[in-house]
Amino acid sequence: MPLMPLPPTPSQTVGPYYGTALPFPGGGDLAPPGHPGAVTLHGHVHDGEGTPVPDALLEFWQAAPDGSLAGAPGSLRRDGRAFTGFARVPTCRDGRYALHTLLPGGVPYLALCVLARGLDHHLFTRVYVTEPPGDPLLSALPPERRATLLARPEPGRPDTYRFDVKLQGEDETVFLEWRHHQLHRNDEG
Repeated sequence: MPLMPLPPTPSQTVGPYYGTALPFPGGGDLAPPGHPGAVTLHGHVHDGEGTPVPDALLEFWQAAPDGSLAGAPGSLRRDGRAFTGFARVPTCRDGRYALHTLLPGGVPYLALCVLARGLDHHLFTRVYVTEPPGDPLLSALPPERRATLLARPEPGRPDTYRFDVKLQGEDETVFLEWRHHQLHRNDEG
């Protein structure tokens, strides 16, 4: 008797399956409420034609302000006191998202994974809140590509940064390739 093929899993098909199952309350609130060092990172996700992506899901991982990577046990824990180092933020109808966090210590960036309709695989990138001299990834990129990884401080708002994600086309965000449990540059445009 021939084997029947198995149906594809959600990660093998075009979603968005995550729109109702993966977001969780407070998913974009990494900073404990009222923390004096809290910052807001916000922006939009756009497709290759500049159209907002209303159903993307962004996952952020980051070091704590002291540079530690352990985070609090349970990445979905929201007790209002613990810093977990993990956030999951959906975009709104206009492709907008917002993350409330603390600036990472030890490294000048947050790791970002983008899940969106039409993507067969997640996209990985970094969000640099400062441009450190000598960073191996940034140093390897031409200035116009490097700019796609830099969050811009909002004028007059020292605790607010803007970072837009462009999935393809002109000014496409630099995405990284996940290989052998390390992130490698994939800057083929």
